[in-house]
Amino acid sequence: MGKLGLCVRYDCNNFGSMLQIFATEKLIEDFGKEYEIIRYNKRNVKFILGNVSRVLNLQFMKGKYRRIKKNIFIRSNKDVQEGNALRIKRLKEYRKKYIGPYSKVCNDYEELKKLSKNYDGVMVGSDQLWTPAGLKTGFYNLRFVPGDIKKISLATSFGVSRIPKNQIKETAAYLKRIDYLSVREEQGKRIIKKLTGRNAVRVLDPVLFYDKYQWDIFFENKKMIDGDYIFAYFLGENPVYRDAVERFARKKNMKIITCPHMDNFVRRDLKFGDKKLFDVSPVDFLNLIRNAKYICTDSFHGTAFSIIYNKEFVSFYRFRDKSTDSRNSRIDSILNILGLEDRIYNDKNGKVLKKYFGRNIDYDLVDKRLKRERQKSVEFLKEALE
Repeated sequence: MGKLGLCVRYDCNNFGSMLQIFATEKLIEDFGKEYEIIRYNKRNVKFILGNVSRVLNLQFMKGKYRRIKKNIFIRSNKDVQEGNALRIKRLKEYRKKYIGPYSKVCNDYEELKKLSKNYDGVMVGSDQLWTPAGLKTGFYNLRFVPGDIKKISLATSFGVSRIPKNQIKETAAYLKRIDYLSVREEQGKRIIKKLTGRNAVRVLDPVLFYDKYQWDIFFENKKMIDGDYIFAYFLGENPVYRDAVERFARKKNMKIITCPHMDNFVRRDLKFGDKKLFDVSPVDFLNLIRNAKYICTDSFHGTAFSIIYNKEFVSFYRFRDKSTDSRNSRIDSILNILGLEDRIYNDKNGKVLKKYFGRNIDYDLVDKRLKRERQKSVEFLKEALE
């Protein structure tokens, strides 16, 4: 296969997503393929008017509400506002240095369709790119790509436990057009099987294709914090989790390091943590995990890099299990695959963390399982690309 077009969330301000895109690019380079990231301007009037139906999508509106709420709170707190601006600057610098090359910017759908003819294949992945809120955009579901051009999904997620009834037909239609279907979790496999009858391949998130020695080659290990510390990386708002981390830190006489207000402005985080870091790039985020004594996180990529670096960690659910927009399954899936189910914090009343960190992780066994999963994932990608 010749040149590959990539549909990825290249402009989001999320540490894990940025490292995942870097890993995706490395994978394609390892196969000796030429690629570029497809840029589609979704902020123009034509796009907004063409997707006005998204205001009826509950998940889309919840996300908009959270962003508006975050912006209002940030503007009311000067220190957080300045810190947030610095963080965004560091993310932009990272993108400029590590992400790309890019296509020209497509400002409308017809231009996007025309651009797709420049490629021998178009790949979408990884992340939660098939959410119901994005169905009508026709971008991450590759509806803009002609039928005669190869279409690949790499570890793509739906981000929901089920597809809304009014979207089942359209969702099934775009899935049937994708030549090589892979997802990140078992839940995605079940959705695809139910809607299309096809057996999608479950593969690893791109960051997990590489081990700690390879990540150490990609990015230099620089210690950011003196002494032992707990890295508490929470994207959700649950105060019970923070309470549990504080109790554990007091017993261990250890400081808590945070990177607050990433997805949401969380008022509790104004007082949570001994050191609140804003001047952090995705590489710094990786180093905070590399050098932490303990890690507490509700982030998928926080969990993934904790596993890569054989860390003592506990994963927390960010969403209510019965919520229709719960994204807990991606953490459940990787922990189940690797036999780490007991790393999920399930004490709703905020019981002590000691019992979780008191269980030794057999990382020799975990690494063997992870190696097998890598081999399966590489086999899928090799078939898709070659």
